[in-house]
Amino acid sequence: MSHEENHRSHRAGWLRAAVMGANDGIVSTASLIIGVAAANTTQDSILLAGIAGLVAGAMSMAAGEYVSVSSQLDIEKADLALEQRSLEEDYEDEINELAQIYERRGLDQILARQVAEKLMDHDALGAHARDEIGLSDNQGANPVQAAVFSAATFTIGAALPLLVAWMVPLSLLIAMVAGFSLVFLAALGAIAARAGGASMTIGAIRVTFWGALAMGLTALVGQFFGVVA
Repeated sequence: MSHEENHRSHRAGWLRAAVMGANDGIVSTASLIIGVAAANTTQDSILLAGIAGLVAGAMSMAAGEYVSVSSQLDIEKADLALEQRSLEEDYEDEINELAQIYERRGLDQILARQVAEKLMDHDALGAHARDEIGLSDNQGANPVQAAVFSAATFTIGAALPLLVAWMVPLSLLIAMVAGFSLVFLAALGAIAARAGGASMTIGAIRVTFWGALAMGLTALVGQFFGVVA
């Protein structure tokens, strides 16, 4: 009976973008709402600030992820082009280079040489991309996917505290937005950890702590400027 392991590393790209987007959406929008509310403004102004934060944040996340991942992709393409030139100019030296990598991993010299030759006969550039540069199919950068995931999950995350702020009375707004946002963050951290095969408790605590800190600091800022005004 064959044993197949359920690896999760292939989820790293989209999971990182999705979690980052949702987390930033909840934290930034909730913090913005709490900060504005702490300055003793009207509920309409609070909602307007929250909506503006949602739109600006979603676009910022999409642009940031697209530029970041595109830059990563450019670096990978440049490395592959450099490796391709090396293969064309000195194929034998590239075999030796790959064989030395396998020797350092524990193969004897003869076997390392045989493995290097076989892999390069099959796909020379792929072998060097994987074992020399450290690239793999699972790591393929996708700028559009990262941008869409980040913007969409930021919007979903930001909509949660914004919806709470719209539904509750002004007198309870800060407490309710903070409380629900911390619950949302804990759930997000646990779900992300579960999808990545990590501890759900640690994942929940990690995002909740930083979210609470951000909301607390913006509340202090809002109170300070509310008093000054």
